[in-house]
Amino acid sequence: MSGVSGAERGPLSPRSALALLCALLVVDFADRQVVVAAFPYLRTEFGASATQLGALVSVVSVVVALGALPVALLVDRWSRVRAIAVMATVWSGATAACAVAPGYLALLAARMGIGVGQAGFGPAASALLGATFPAERRATVLAVFQMGAPLGIVAGGVGGSLAAAQWGWRWAFLAVAVPGLVLALLALRLRDYRSVPEPSRGRAAVAGLLRARSGLGAMVGGALLLVVFSTLYTWLPTQLERAYGLPPARAGVLASTVVLAGAAGTVLAGAVADRLTRRSVRWRLLVPTATATLTSATLGPAFVAVPPGPVQLVLILLGGTMATTAIGPAVAVVLDVVAPAVRATAVAIFALVQNLVGLAVGPVLTGALTDRWGLTAALGLVACLGLVAGVAFGWGSLSYPRDRERGPVLLPRPRTRRPRAAGGRSAAPRGRRGGR
Repeated sequence: MSGVSGAERGPLSPRSALALLCALLVVDFADRQVVVAAFPYLRTEFGASATQLGALVSVVSVVVALGALPVALLVDRWSRVRAIAVMATVWSGATAACAVAPGYLALLAARMGIGVGQAGFGPAASALLGATFPAERRATVLAVFQMGAPLGIVAGGVGGSLAAAQWGWRWAFLAVAVPGLVLALLALRLRDYRSVPEPSRGRAAVAGLLRARSGLGAMVGGALLLVVFSTLYTWLPTQLERAYGLPPARAGVLASTVVLAGAAGTVLAGAVADRLTRRSVRWRLLVPTATATLTSATLGPAFVAVPPGPVQLVLILLGGTMATTAIGPAVAVVLDVVAPAVRATAVAIFALVQNLVGLAVGPVLTGALTDRWGLTAALGLVACLGLVAGVAFGWGSLSYPRDRERGPVLLPRPRTRRPRAAGGRSAAPRGRRGGR
């Protein structure tokens, strides 16, 4: 039977582990986002179009999505702690390589290297946290961890904008690369957990998620909402530059307040979902149902109907607060419906969908729509996806209580051959000690 059978001793307490993993996620997304601060300079130096600039953001998510599952399968068999340290080293080195890229294609290749390093980090970290903290606190803990994503977006956007304005865009990449190398060493002090071997981890994780309609709803809804959020953190600085006549550095700082609001919304939604789940477990998905709908209700009018000004900025701020609220509850649902031994693999499947359908699609889709109809129209169109995400979450909530009660899918273990006795006959199985 699958499950966590023990834990390796380590010097870091659960709260310290949560803080360190959250800090690594901050660096993860700072390394992704810093390229947005370089957009104005890349347009001038490399002559990049809006679609090409969006591709520099999306390519990281595509590589993360494609690599998440095979890396997570290896992580579940090897060591989550050592894998995290290696991955942080790789993606930080690739970020530093961006600083010396001689042209657009070289920069695109270095950005792919960031994705190679980051593939599997989210699943490995989520599996560690899922085993460290009790199930009734899972949405809150994972929301605190996922808060590192918007914080990293702010760090990469604001820090990158200030560094690029002061020293040039290449130094912006170097500024965010160094912290990852330091945290990679500290990650070796995390406490791993041992899990009972599960035959065919991939099959068990896929079977659990496909059987659980709530898991599918969480994955689809979360991905659609991330299309909206990735569009915001990629293109909002450019929109503020054009609509309000702001210089790139000031636009980046103003856009960062929207992303910071998303960080607050992430933690708040996780805590609210956990509290309401005590009354009815359906609230773990009903909370993101409501917030996804509110995302479209605020951002859609902000870009389509409201002219630039204080009202528009308030609506964008509210929409940014809502756009990340599904992250904690959605991951918690995925962990609830699969066996403990395949949690990293299950979260990798979740991450594949979130990155490939969510984070990868938003920037390049909005860039393509911008080249055709303009940035304001593109932002308004993408904002409507929050309504579809709300429908997916609501659909999944209907079966979540049943999916949670019936437990994870456990695949049968392959039969082992009995040893042959003399004369070619199978030997009788020996009795087990302890009456078992």
